[in-house]
Amino acid sequence: MTGLDALIGEREIASPEAMEDLGREIGALLGPGDLVVLTGPLGAGKTTLARGIAEALGVRGPIQSPTFVIARTHPSLVGRMPLIHVDAYRLGSPAELDDLDLDLDGSVTIVEWGRGMVEGLRDTWWDVEIGREWHGHGVDNACGTIGREDELDAAAPRRVTVTRRP
Repeated sequence: MTGLDALIGEREIASPEAMEDLGREIGALLGPGDLVVLTGPLGAGKTTLARGIAEALGVRGPIQSPTFVIARTHPSLVGRMPLIHVDAYRLGSPAELDDLDLDLDGSVTIVEWGRGMVEGLRDTWWDVEIGREWHGHGVDNACGTIGREDELDAAAPRRVTVTRRP
């Protein structure tokens, strides 16, 4: 097994703290050249997971969503590889991601909103999908249906699925 093979599959994450714990577990398994794509709706916990990964890698923070700067490089504080944290939400094509000229070989790279954007950057990468579990959270009417996505409970459990791509 290599990389995140040991973590392939689904798991329920009950809290933001548990999401950071999962990030630390993921980060401990990553090495230079690894690419991780984080997928999920707004507020799902992508950046929280990235914080845990960054902590395990021992990089300089703070770890915040790079939405407006698109990509941030966090150098190692412990003599390991840096972390590149990308938010591809505002990018229009994979070519724009490639144009950032990131050091993918010497770094661990996390790309939020990266599905459909990273193909061609690496032969294989890790896809971590974060979905919200309902468990009664977010119900806003007598019929039990979900209203607006942003009204969901931030502390509601998440379903995290790790797969290797392609």
